[in-house]
Amino acid sequence: MLRIYRSLAEVPVDAPPSALTIGNFDGVHYAHQRIMRRVVEVARERGLTPSVLTFDPHPTRVVAPSRAPRLLSTPEQRLALMEAEGIEQVFLLPFDQHFSEMSALSFIHDLVLGKLHAKAVLVGSNFHFGHKQQGDTELLVRLGSQEHFYTEIVSGIQLRHRWVSSTEVRTLVEKGNVSMACRMLNRPYFVEGEIVRGHGIGSKQTVPTLNLKTAAEVLPANGVYVTRTEDLKADRQWDSITNIGTRPTFDGDALTIETFLLDPLEGDTPEAIRLEFLRRVRPEQKFASPEELKQQIFKDVGVAKKYLRRLRRVGTLSESR
Repeated sequence: MLRIYRSLAEVPVDAPPSALTIGNFDGVHYAHQRIMRRVVEVARERGLTPSVLTFDPHPTRVVAPSRAPRLLSTPEQRLALMEAEGIEQVFLLPFDQHFSEMSALSFIHDLVLGKLHAKAVLVGSNFHFGHKQQGDTELLVRLGSQEHFYTEIVSGIQLRHRWVSSTEVRTLVEKGNVSMACRMLNRPYFVEGEIVRGHGIGSKQTVPTLNLKTAAEVLPANGVYVTRTEDLKADRQWDSITNIGTRPTFDGDALTIETFLLDPLEGDTPEAIRLEFLRRVRPEQKFASPEELKQQIFKDVGVAKKYLRRLRRVGTLSESR
């Protein structure tokens, strides 16, 4: 069971010594996973608790709001993904002005070593810490030598000559390249939310769909995607195809996320779903009539089924569930 501390006041004075990694970890992508898996290994070797220090809100939203990135994941999603990597405790601390003004030395001495009882600190090669990011990995290693705590700088990951990063994943998703985003995340990119009533056009003129309302900050570019749909309140999953866009065939203007299930919907319509994006099929386009759109949807379904069969043959789909 993952232990979560949402303030320093909640951290016990006799908390067990930790192997700690520090960062924002937005999306918990492949490079983040490498760090966390190494934290777990070091923790086992040294009898420590594998731990993460992260913040909410994102520090940039406090120190430079105009430059704050749209986030790939919510804090709760990050926690679940960290737990899946073997992390046993997370210090999810509120980032505020006090933290932004903490010196690099105070950050390590008072917080990391003092409050959080770290005996090992593992970070990525671009790690910075303290006021105005004055601390870097060189300083961290030097402090480790002086203060006798283990340090390790975990190298990043390159895929197709691109460094894996939250920024790169965000860019890929927003351009619609969800296939490459999946590789960088080492899992499908997903959004979650409630199912809401649509306009009723699909069930009458094209195909019935689930209409998703989500608070996700990062959405794939408008278009049609091969997806998987998971009921968040029951153990049900479906292959699916999803359109993100404004429904130009019907002169729509508001953004909608409409999902057509490729498998029969048995039982009640789900109240909330997770939608995993696997591959882009085509951009959204305007058709001359609803019937022409309906025919294109059936073609898209054929593309989706062919793609999903191929994934199952190579084992990718089953492994990512």
